[in-house]
Amino acid sequence: MLTGKQRSYLKGLAQTIQPTVSIGKADLTETVIKSIDDYLEAHELIKVSIQEASLLDPKETANEVAEMLNAEFVQAIGRRFVLYRPSSKLKNRKIVL
Repeated sequence: MLTGKQRSYLKGLAQTIQPTVSIGKADLTETVIKSIDDYLEAHELIKVSIQEASLLDPKETANEVAEMLNAEFVQAIGRRFVLYRPSSKLKNRKIVL
């Protein structure tokens, strides 16, 4: 569970990154989940966008994905959301909370 200060710090980091995964009209597929998982392992922080064709709610989707991948929900703004998960490999850890 993230503290308020940790969440604020991660929000600041997330401002500088672009969405790396997009969820389309096919909604949450195994491929999308795998892409998010792989990116979190390598970079620890990910911004995901939900395309207009999808009817998913960003906050609900973010919480669902976070639960599936053992990640932390950071924020949802518009049709984008941010997730954080520390890398399991020490050499990939870049974010110190």
